Amino acid sequence: MRLMIVEDNRTNLLVLKGILQRFEDCEVEAFADPLEAIARAEAERFDLVLVDYMMPDLDGRGFITRLRARDEYRHVPIVMITADGNRQTRIEAITAGATDFLNKPVDPVELKARVGNLLVIRRQQIELASHAQFLLQEVARATKKQIDQEEEVIWRLSRALDYRDETTGEHTTRVATISKLIAEEMGFGAEEARTIYLAAPLHDIGKVAIPDAILNKRGPLTSEEVQIMRQHVPIGEDILADGNSELVQMAARIAATHHERWDGTGYPHRLDGPEIPLEGRIVSVADVFDALCSDRPYKRAMPPIEARGEVERCAGTQFDPACVQAFINRWDEISALYPEAALAPRVQAVA
Repeated sequence: MRLMIVEDNRTNLLVLKGILQRFEDCEVEAFADPLEAIARAEAERFDLVLVDYMMPDLDGRGFITRLRARDEYRHVPIVMITADGNRQTRIEAITAGATDFLNKPVDPVELKARVGNLLVIRRQQIELASHAQFLLQEVARATKKQIDQEEEVIWRLSRALDYRDETTGEHTTRVATISKLIAEEMGFGAEEARTIYLAAPLHDIGKVAIPDAILNKRGPLTSEEVQIMRQHVPIGEDILADGNSELVQMAARIAATHHERWDGTGYPHRLDGPEIPLEGRIVSVADVFDALCSDRPYKRAMPPIEARGEVERCAGTQFDPACVQAFINRWDEISALYPEAALAPRVQAVA
């Protein structure tokens, strides 16, 4: 324990220091100059402070006020030593933050008793603070473990969907990343952006119930097959329905609305404009853009710069214009997700 004595009378200072040095496991530093003591206290934290009331340059009340202004001295015991028995003086000292008082001339027995009690309290404070810090670290560790487990489950489900739908490849990963970039640009906080990043990969989870013959058909779908394929939206919503976590709830909203259109002509509920949850609007842009950039059995991949033009063209009809603008604003990061060779427009062959 580190003890500080501040007393401008050097004889009294030496007496007080001699008494306090008898305490076990304590280091005592003594100062005749209160300003020097303040500078030392700012550089090194002490566990108990004894300060005289009447001193030049800075009196005891001012000294205490200066210490209490610092976070590390909010709970440190401070004892004021004074020959002034005036009630108002004591009230002012208590208001400044004094913990206890000792009258001059100091009684050595009383000094040892009061300091001993205050050191016991200080040790208990330190133990409680240490325990609280330990608990905070344990909570942080448990929270991180839960977050890591949550993320692992999401990506394993996403990988299972990739095996089910052989056309998707890295589609879900890129959709998640692009959705996060758009969300950040639109003002989502770090936690919200992370949630949409983890929820987006489940946007097509309902495809697990679509027959292989339709899901992986090598060619355009018939109108009947299109209607069956579209069932992946309500199926996905049902799979994710009634979740307790914000992540699963957001994933359900995305699965239910990522095929809705800004102009109200999408499916399955023909929602329009702000009726569509923002996360659904964001993932819609990311999903369609990456689909345009990806090879499918029925089409060749479109270079990203051309796919971007298609997204811009559909702002206000298929897509929320604000989402499209956020997409454009993060273009450098989005385009970096695709091979450089694919960034240039296609060159038409000359017959």
